[in-house]
Amino acid sequence: MPAVTTPGRSRAGAAPPGTATGPVSGASGARRRLRREHLLFLALVGPNFLLIAVFSYWPVIYDAYLSLTDWDMIAPVKNLVGLGNYADLFTGLGFADVLLVTLYFTVGVVGGGMVFGLGIAMLLNQRLRGRRFVRTMVFAPHVLSGAAVGLAWAFIFDPNYGLSRVFFAAVGAQSPAWLTDSDWALPAVIIVYLWKNTGFAAIVYLAGLQNLPREVYESAALDGSGPWTTFRRFTLPLLSPVTFFLVITSTISSFQAFDVIALTTGGGPAGATTTLSWFVYESGFQSFQAGPAGAGAIVMFAVIVAITFAQARYLERKVHYQ
Repeated sequence: MPAVTTPGRSRAGAAPPGTATGPVSGASGARRRLRREHLLFLALVGPNFLLIAVFSYWPVIYDAYLSLTDWDMIAPVKNLVGLGNYADLFTGLGFADVLLVTLYFTVGVVGGGMVFGLGIAMLLNQRLRGRRFVRTMVFAPHVLSGAAVGLAWAFIFDPNYGLSRVFFAAVGAQSPAWLTDSDWALPAVIIVYLWKNTGFAAIVYLAGLQNLPREVYESAALDGSGPWTTFRRFTLPLLSPVTFFLVITSTISSFQAFDVIALTTGGGPAGATTTLSWFVYESGFQSFQAGPAGAGAIVMFAVIVAITFAQARYLERKVHYQ
């Protein structure tokens, strides 16, 4: 007797040609979902990436191009000179002084900010009356405008009318010419940036101190560890992630310092406070030499990347994550 088949079905009970099977349909559905997720990702990330590319990556690329040119920022034609601007930088005596000033400034601001910030954080971590108000006052300078800070400290450092004159007169001394003496100008700028940025380091350290495990200190107390031993053997290692974060961010910030220098010393006297950032500004917008300014900016970018990479490689091995 011949087999009876129903319309639309094959003899073996399989779906006729052209009909999607279960696994194939599931795979195509997964691909469609994946495409939708990719499109959603591009729709959300695309505008942000475009802004970053336009305002971050493109300026670096264009600056690298300008560093290879001889251009006064007015002429319609830019003359390519290759690596001549870099050769002039590193063979000239002035740029070596700029790098040395930048090194002193960075060490003073970063190192001093870390030490004073940790000390202030340790004090604010105590149960003191009015400590919330003190925390606000400590952090307030960090949010002030650099222009306002520069103007205020320019008055404080004035040897004839400033507040520093009052303090020196109280001990029978004469106030130095902070902003016009080449021996005092760089320490004066470092003091201003320490006053402005130490509060940030203190608050970040304070947050780290308040999240340290109490049982560690209880065990240290039971073992008879003194305050200095407890600080050295327990507090500092446990705060290493905070220190790592602050060293990286403070170093980058110190290389970008500009506003206070512009309003207090203007890079002087005699280049005593000319850091890399001020050198770039001075070359580009005062001397109108786009080539040396671009070369200086690329050198600063390379130095920041190298220092950040070295710090990350070295300090990461010293960091103790809980």
